[in-house]
Amino acid sequence: MHKLKSLFPQSLKNLYHLLQAILANFRYGFPARQIKVIGVTGTDGKTTTCQMVAKILQTAGKKVALASTINFIIDGQEEKNLSHYTTESSFAVQKFIRKAVEAGCEYLVLEVSSHSLDQHRVWGIQFQTAVITNVTREHLDYHRTMEKYRQAKGKLFKNLKSNFQFSILNFKSQPKADPPREEIFNDKILNKNKKISVVNLDMESPEEFLNFDADEKYGYTTKISNFKFQISNLNIVYAENIELGISGSEFTIQAVRFALHLPGLFNVENALAATCVALWEGIDLALASEALSEIRAVAGRMEAVENDLGVNILVDFALTPNALEKLYGLLFSVKKEGSKIIAILGSCGDRDQGKRPLMGEIVAKYADVVILTNEEPYHEEPQAIIDQIFAGIKNKVENENLWRILDRRSAIAKALSLAKKDDIICVTGMGSLESMVDGDKKLPWNDRKVIEEELKRVQ
Repeated sequence: MHKLKSLFPQSLKNLYHLLQAILANFRYGFPARQIKVIGVTGTDGKTTTCQMVAKILQTAGKKVALASTINFIIDGQEEKNLSHYTTESSFAVQKFIRKAVEAGCEYLVLEVSSHSLDQHRVWGIQFQTAVITNVTREHLDYHRTMEKYRQAKGKLFKNLKSNFQFSILNFKSQPKADPPREEIFNDKILNKNKKISVVNLDMESPEEFLNFDADEKYGYTTKISNFKFQISNLNIVYAENIELGISGSEFTIQAVRFALHLPGLFNVENALAATCVALWEGIDLALASEALSEIRAVAGRMEAVENDLGVNILVDFALTPNALEKLYGLLFSVKKEGSKIIAILGSCGDRDQGKRPLMGEIVAKYADVVILTNEEPYHEEPQAIIDQIFAGIKNKVENENLWRILDRRSAIAKALSLAKKDDIICVTGMGSLESMVDGDKKLPWNDRKVIEEELKRVQ
């Protein structure tokens, strides 16, 4: 099946996806017209940002639906996303939106991948808010160049639409109903139908995404002193007095203190993105701060695994050079003197091979011990993937502080055998996934569960 799919050009596949999306919208009655849709895209951070946006809206008393890489929520009812897709098929997405509308949800927070944008899987969805967290090297096996990758992300901003035209159409389609009240045209209602964009000013070339049309534009930054370019109609939200630790981070926005249980400057950025959305929705900073402080963890994102060894064990989804740079840079900055960082990593198969040596080089720069292992090979040879990561590591000696261990469970066991009190073990690449794709099979696997099982052997 994999070889058969590869015979067709992507343009032909995309036409198929477009037809599917059109059929799905008609099948479920264009449900996105009846709910306010907030789309979040980016290479890294979009899942956490989606959780933050949803949490703030829920704390503000809104009925919210959420569809992300890790979970689906409709008005507080949650289930895991087991599909391995950030954005599911158009039929699955439209069905979910229909359920959200029927449940009376006012908002949909939708995590949007570059693949889904390029393949028209979100065709027919009227985005009122578009958020981008960053664009760094990823998916070049599909997009081929960074320029095309950025263009795919930009489609979310091109797709910003106002729901107002459809409100008029709905009234016209019901001639027997009472005419719309005059109040429907007041500023408060019109404000709800405006389109807004939210852009990370600290990312490369943010102006590319700020140049898309929007009624309001928000930019967020952790480096306000370095902000130089001018964009009209731009509201800037920035963090000051930033404090970072291994168990959390703190900062202020306009003298309001934010305390996150999520570590890292990247999570400060994610919180700023969510706060921009909150401010546009009329939610004040104090309530946004309260909501974000209630997020104790995001599954598979810097998720701590408790143990009796005194070791800091973390599971994270980081799978790009940029994400690994930020993650291990943070761990290096907070590790205690005399302790060591033990890294366990692999790379997903059937994906950008060029990033693999870069990943190895970055992790080896910060980690004291590196263990390379199998991740999700898909249709590639697992050992070949490991060897490609290995090629980027220049400052380690194999079998002293660098190991290639094909079996992922054995790699975790090895890390635990090497760890001492206050050391940091970081397992990346699979996050909260419940299965590992090997060929056309999905094998049961969850990093956290396996770590807990191996801990029982040594504790």
